[in-house]
Amino acid sequence: MSDEKPIGPSPNSPSIEGYEGDYRPSSPTAAPAQIKVEPLSTEFLIRLADALNTTLDLQTLLKRTADLVRAVIDYRIFAILLINDRTNDLRMRFQIGHTPEIERMRIKMGQGIVGQVAQQREAILVNDVHDYANYINANPEVLSELAVPLIVKNRLIGVIDIQSEQVGYFRDEHLRLLQLTASRIAQAIENARLYTRVARQAQTLEVLNEISRELTSILDLDALLERVGQLLRRIIDFQMFSVWLVNESGDYLVNSFAIRFGSRFHPEEQIPLNRGVVGVAMSERRTISVGDVRRDPRYVMVNPEARSELASPLIYKGKVIGVLDVEHTRTFYFNEDHERAMNTLSAQIAIAIENAQLYQRVTHQEQRLERDLAMAREVQLRLLPPVKPQHEHAEFSARFIPARTIGGDMYDFLVYDTNRSAVVLGDVSGKSTAAALYAALVSGIMRAAASEHLSPSALLESLNDSLQERRLDSQYVVMVYALWNDENRTVQIANAGATQPLICRGGEVSTVQAEGFPLGMFPNVKYEEFSLATQPGDSLVFFSDGIVDAQNDDGDMFGDERLKAVVKKNNQKSASKIADAIIAEVSRFQSGRERFDDETVVVLKVTN
Repeated sequence: MSDEKPIGPSPNSPSIEGYEGDYRPSSPTAAPAQIKVEPLSTEFLIRLADALNTTLDLQTLLKRTADLVRAVIDYRIFAILLINDRTNDLRMRFQIGHTPEIERMRIKMGQGIVGQVAQQREAILVNDVHDYANYINANPEVLSELAVPLIVKNRLIGVIDIQSEQVGYFRDEHLRLLQLTASRIAQAIENARLYTRVARQAQTLEVLNEISRELTSILDLDALLERVGQLLRRIIDFQMFSVWLVNESGDYLVNSFAIRFGSRFHPEEQIPLNRGVVGVAMSERRTISVGDVRRDPRYVMVNPEARSELASPLIYKGKVIGVLDVEHTRTFYFNEDHERAMNTLSAQIAIAIENAQLYQRVTHQEQRLERDLAMAREVQLRLLPPVKPQHEHAEFSARFIPARTIGGDMYDFLVYDTNRSAVVLGDVSGKSTAAALYAALVSGIMRAAASEHLSPSALLESLNDSLQERRLDSQYVVMVYALWNDENRTVQIANAGATQPLICRGGEVSTVQAEGFPLGMFPNVKYEEFSLATQPGDSLVFFSDGIVDAQNDDGDMFGDERLKAVVKKNNQKSASKIADAIIAEVSRFQSGRERFDDETVVVLKVTN
């Protein structure tokens, strides 16, 4: 600067933060203010710096700037306009005395006094605005105007603009005063904006961290999208929020979730992949920002109140699965910070949505599988014999408990004639659906062979040959086949690898020593056949390995000895009660522990 001293406030200036005085400014209707020229002291500059640098909140700083200016220049109409980096126009960030309509104005570079100041980066003092050719007559009452650029490191960030309803109200001293303080004010504003940007970035990182922790654990799609909206609002103050997902056929974008002015919204539109701003975001695989949707032919009107829109594609493993879309009623509302936040968040949100959709598909498949298993169980139960054979000297009973919804155990009663009936108990390798299907196959082949009234050994040989013709890897079945002759009270038994049956006579329980190879494992197998003569009161117990292999919480197995004890204890009872006693005792032994194998018991009781 030259030898000219800066202009300072009068010793009687009104009190401001960082400066004290009792100067009473003239009223807006009084004669032009006469400011006494005095040197600005170092103490005042220090207080000025303190007043500007003791806050990093932008709105507080702008108000404090207005108070500082009012302390030395009495005004009624005041504004601070800041440059919008995306649109390169000036927007009011703080004002006193302007109407809401003027506050919403967007002033282009070079337009009006403020635009000229921004473009030329030089202060302008106009004593009579009617003499200024480029003047924007927004307020007819205004007659004079003073505007000063705000420049930081040779970069324009905004303009301070003061207006008066009097001609020639502002003086050169006012101009020099604002020029002197503008650089300090500009630096303080830039610091506050930088702090706001850093705080917003920190908030974005916090939201990202919360998303990574929380969203991946939400597996219900509707709840997930609702939570996405809640988290996104913490960094973008949108008014309308939508999530558009690609439908199963990949033809349309379907609105999966929408919020409009804080309430849930259910738009029915289906947008083709190449239409609308969301379609552009999807096809170009990048975030699209539209400052004024009314001027963009790509916009598909879903929300009539929308003016600006921000759409970001949701990309998972290189595939676009949808679009995240936010809208606002103000034009050019979304800025670069919003775009960066959407770009960052959309990747995390895409993963969470894909996980939720995958879980949803798995859940639907499980429900369908449960229905199929329930039907399969019904079919399997219908394959079991509906009635038991009726003979004069024998009674029959059976119990079957699958380890899962359906199982691999099977039993059957086959009537040969009025005096002969067969008892069959088999156990297919494996469990659940595959075992049940194989058991159904074995049952069908066995019933077809039984119509020939073959002996137990011959039937097992025939069944083994048939399974060899339909051989399945790792599939086989163990089976015991017993043919009861009611006329002479004898039992013919052949065993293809099943657990050996028990016989209880006179209170003594022993094992019927019948053995053989499982069916379906080896070709051309021959099976031994045993003939057993019975007496009234005898009990024959056929059982699967799920009975003796049942375990309790300590890992102990039920075993043969416990089974023999139950049979011995209940031998005087009927076949049905013996079967019930065995199942009940095994259940008590397991103490509610989940069964790991099917449990089947068939009892033949010889009567008088």
